[in-house]
Amino acid sequence: MIESSQSDGVTGTLRYGMVGGGDGAFIGDVHRKAAALDGKCALVAGCFSRDPAVTAKTGAALGIQQERLYASYQEMAAAEAKREDRPDFISIVAPNSTHFEAAKAFLERGFHIVCEKPLTLEVWQAEELQRLANARGLLFCVMYSYSGYPLVAQARQLVRDGRIGDILMVMGEYPQDWLVDPIEKGGQKQAAWRTDPERAGISNCTGDIGSHVEHMVAHMTGLKIDSLCARLETIGEDRMLDTNSSILLTYEGGATGMYWSSQIAIGNDNGLKVRIYGTKGAIEWSQEEPNTMKVTFAGKPSQIYSRGHAYLYPAAASRLPSGHTEGLLEAFANIYNRFATAVLKKKAGLELGGDDLDFPGLAEGTDGVRFIHAAVQSAHTDSAWVRLADIS
Repeated sequence: MIESSQSDGVTGTLRYGMVGGGDGAFIGDVHRKAAALDGKCALVAGCFSRDPAVTAKTGAALGIQQERLYASYQEMAAAEAKREDRPDFISIVAPNSTHFEAAKAFLERGFHIVCEKPLTLEVWQAEELQRLANARGLLFCVMYSYSGYPLVAQARQLVRDGRIGDILMVMGEYPQDWLVDPIEKGGQKQAAWRTDPERAGISNCTGDIGSHVEHMVAHMTGLKIDSLCARLETIGEDRMLDTNSSILLTYEGGATGMYWSSQIAIGNDNGLKVRIYGTKGAIEWSQEEPNTMKVTFAGKPSQIYSRGHAYLYPAAASRLPSGHTEGLLEAFANIYNRFATAVLKKKAGLELGGDDLDFPGLAEGTDGVRFIHAAVQSAHTDSAWVRLADIS
């Protein structure tokens, strides 16, 4: 079936600025390409690095005016807030330790925000950003990118419609092998900051990829974690943060779960997978094969759902015809498109409905920070069970 995404009813191009994502950074380049995909976002300003030379090099390569390249995000926030052609939003793609102060600086000057996950290092910081955004009526997207895949939306709607019944248990995993060797010692940029507590925070593996498992399960199922029991392992010489984690969970309502995330699992690239088991059926989806999903209803043969077909819910709308692979950039772009549409509607004075805010926000981001802290607390107390409601 050939079907394009539905029109959102608003037009225009938003200006945006970026914090982080300098030359050699992986995720900043992904954000820029995804934001540009629908023609709704144009990058006009940036502080791409703590090194002004890197910011200058990156800005020149991106064609940004030199006067709109900044040595610090504080300078950028102050200067850009005074411009008549100020950005409509700011995208924060710097290491974790920067998220709170950068987001706060721009929120206080009235900018909408897109921010990489995890939202902040501390729960109180996440709650402070919620307070600031709500008080100023500002939109805030936390980039849990994998929720942008069409078949993830299909899975969520199957659960919401009761098609798989009451959820009994969930299994989520995210194995990688890129840190099996100590590449941070050789200056590998991504490894260096993720294994550094000063920049990554209290957790590496659980905070970096385990947080994706937490959000994906919550997004697909609507389940809220009641308590968890975690074992976090720091594998690798001279490392201070976890590179492998195993977590048992209980959810409000009685369902149970198991999460495994690893950066030392040889033979695995980026294996995010979620399996949901209910009283009437089951769902299995893998990020490495995002265009298909296994669905089984009790007493019937398993089915393979394929992206881009008419039998899917409207929420699972695709950009390309079935059989033409959509991947990570498109998933990122779907979230940017929803966020940009909401900002455009807000600028036009239009009322925002529930579907307009269908992107990960501050509530999800705060839940993610609380999850990370609960896992670390459990691991530090001989894997004792920790209630998330007790984490502050």
